[in-house]
Order: sequence, then C-alpha cells, then structure tokens
Amino acid sequence: MSNWIINQGLSAFILVVWMGINIFLFVYFYLFYDLGPQFEYTRELLGSALPWARAPAAVLNFNCMLILLPVCRNLLSLLRGSFICCGRTMRKQLDKNLTFHKLVAYMIALMTAVHTIAHLLNAEWYTNSFQGRYGPLATKLSMLGDSRELNTTYLNPVRSNSTTPTILVFTTIAGLTGVVITLALILMITSSMEVIRRSYFEVFWYTHHLFIVFFAGLVFHGIVIRPSKVLELQLVKPGFKMQVGQYVFLNCPAISQLEWHPFTMTSAPEEDFFSVHIRLVGDWTEKMAVDGPFGTASEDVFDYEVSMLVGAGIGVTPFASILKSIWYKFKDSDPKLRTKKIYFYWLCRETYAFEWFADLLQVLEKDMEERGMRDFLTYKLYLTGWDQSHVNHSLVHFATATDIITGLKQKTSYGRPNWDREFEQVQQENPSSVVGTFLCGPQALAKDLEKKCVKYSDVDPRKTKFYFNKENF
Repeated sequence: MSNWIINQGLSAFILVVWMGINIFLFVYFYLFYDLGPQFEYTRELLGSALPWARAPAAVLNFNCMLILLPVCRNLLSLLRGSFICCGRTMRKQLDKNLTFHKLVAYMIALMTAVHTIAHLLNAEWYTNSFQGRYGPLATKLSMLGDSRELNTTYLNPVRSNSTTPTILVFTTIAGLTGVVITLALILMITSSMEVIRRSYFEVFWYTHHLFIVFFAGLVFHGIVIRPSKVLELQLVKPGFKMQVGQYVFLNCPAISQLEWHPFTMTSAPEEDFFSVHIRLVGDWTEKMAVDGPFGTASEDVFDYEVSMLVGAGIGVTPFASILKSIWYKFKDSDPKLRTKKIYFYWLCRETYAFEWFADLLQVLEKDMEERGMRDFLTYKLYLTGWDQSHVNHSLVHFATATDIITGLKQKTSYGRPNWDREFEQVQQENPSSVVGTFLCGPQALAKDLEKKCVKYSDVDPRKTKFYFNKENF
C-alpha cells in the first residue's frame, strides 16, 4: 500500500479532484435549473429535459477547457522545467498526459450524448407545446412574448404548426453548430481507436485536426445574444486606462472607415480588460478600432457622499462600471472611497432587459449583506412595458424570497417611479448631505429629474442639496 501511495497516490488524488469537480458541476446546475423559480415557465414546457440538457453543458464547458492542455507539448516542456526543483512524483504526472487527455475525452463524449438527447427531447416538447398537445397552460406559455408591444422573442422558439423538431434543429445557430460539433467529435473519437491509430496513423492524425472545427463550432454554439438583444464585448488593449463612467468610440473598418459609435464602458478600472454592452439594432459588428476613453459626468460620482443613479434601458451601462468599481473598492478596503450611500434606479420596457445586469446586482447584494452594509446600496427596478399577466404572475409569487423576473431579493415594480416620493425619501434619509443625481436616459426624463433636483434642494446650506448630472455623447 505504501508503495502504491508513493507511485500512484498523487495521480489518484488528481483524478478524484477532477471527478469531484465534474460531479459538483453536474449536480449544482441540475438543481439550479430544476428548482430555480426563474425557469418555472420553461420547465412547464420542457419538463425535466431542461436540467438534463443544462447540467451536462456545464460539465462540457469545464472539460473542453481542459482537453487541449495535456497535449500542449511546449507547455509540458515548460512545466517540466519549472518542476525541476520538485520531487519526481510531481514531474511523473506530466508523463501521464495522454491518459488524462483520454479520460477528459471520454467525459466529453458521455456528456455530449446526454446533452444531445436532452435537447432532442426539448425540440420535440417545444413543438408539441406550441401545437397544444400538453394542455392549455403550455399553449398559453408558448405565446408569451417579451412585451405587449414588441413580442420579438418568445419563451417557445417554435412559431408555426408546420415547424418540426428537425426543422427547429437545422434552422438555429445552436442546432446547426451542435450537429457540426457532434460529427467532428464522433470522427475524432472513432479515428482514435487503437486499431486505426496503429494501422492508419495518417487517418488518426488528420482527423484529429477537426479539433479546430470542434472549437470553432463550440464558440458559436455557446453565444447567447440575450432576448434583450444586448451583446457584451470584452477587449484588451495594452496601456489602456479608464475611469468609471467613461466612454469610447468604436469603429468597424470592415463596414466604414469613417463610422464611429460611442459606447459607455461597463467594466471597472480594477479589471484587466474593458467591456461595452451593445444593443443590436443594425449590422455594425466586428473588427473594431478603439478611440478613447473620454470623460463623462459619471466620473464625478465618487465626489458625492450620496448618489442617485438613474438608468433607462441600455442607459444603465455607465452605472455598471460604477457599481463594479465600488465592489472592488469594498473588497480592497480602499480608504479613498468617500461614497456612503447609493440609490440606483433602472427603468426597462422588457423583462429580458434585466438579465445581463442582474448577475452583478446579485453579487453586490450578497457582498453588502455579508459585510453588514445592507443599507449602502438601495436599488429599485421598474418594468415600464407590462400587461396584466405580468402583474398576476407577480402576485402569485409574491411570497417567494426572490423576484420572479430577476432572481433578486428586491422585487421589480410595475410602471414608472413616483419621483416626488423618491426624492422625499432621499431627502429624509440624508438630511444634511449633498446628493449627486446622475442620469443616462432620454431627454424627457432628464428635464423631469432636473426639476426635482431644484424642487427638493434646500436653500439652507446645512440641509440636503441635489445636483443634477446627465450623460452626453
């Protein structure tokens, strides 16, 4: 036993850790999609096939990240040199790289089979739900769009009785790329069998280069352009420095050498990249040049002890940068942080528009609560494009701990804010503060907020004053 531990103990430990991560990912995401209230409607259409499709996808992401590492020969040589000061047991693990590569490949094959079967069932159940075979509730949910006015996206992607599961698979990006990925994987695995590898090495060698097709398909298979049609773009530029709330001009030379568009950066200065969120309304897309960053009114947010941040739709982007930066400053206990209180308001027409930003708010919500600073950030979300079905659904789930739309503890409000009431609340809670009010939104809202700032500012310098700031590009 002692000899086995000396020779195989570390290898066994690595395998246990690897398998443990796979099991954790599968169980965690299975329960997340099987029990999460935000997927209740989707589960009504798809049943248990939803978690059975999503859980293997999480395991696939993890193993596809690992699959190439054991066969990167330059990397292995570098690591072998780095471990020269370590024991032989550590260096011996590098000699088992192909064994680990095969184990990861087997896991990918198994999870691909489960993922594919589950999605084939999803396609079948989407079709049957739309055709009314699963009862009136599934039929009603199949007609549920993103808003009463637009209805540009639907809970059920099937929009015609003539749509079959086969048509659904071969007319979507996820379906087409899934077929390509699966075929490439089958060819790579079958050509890796020992009998083929030894007798027809060239077949194995060239077929294995389908990994390029596999990963290219995987990239497009994993793109999720949210129903709100918002795309996040992350860029790295050497020497690039930014402040919160700043914006850049982006250019696509492939479309026009002269066409530049401004985008507010949603990343924080503490991050090693910068990002923008782009609302897709045209064909202006790839190969972007960057000019900036440029300053805006939002840079002054940290000059106020109390700030009111108001974003409308995609106008929330500068405040994403601000809230991220605040989170980093709290984590690093930055002594220069003067801000004591933030009120954040976000107005959106469609429910799906909340999705891309909700993750950040969840992190902030949890972090502030753990630090005993629950009152530091007060945020309110308003759904301005709604109908009675939204309200009825909210009332049914009113007693749940989290909001049915965003998954946050703060419940979404329907309609528009009562700004008189909001300013009165800020004034009462901060009786002697200078409050910076920042807006990124339409001009009509700017005029309204500017009037409220004047109305609720006290002439007594010892009492509350409101200063209005608006983003302008």
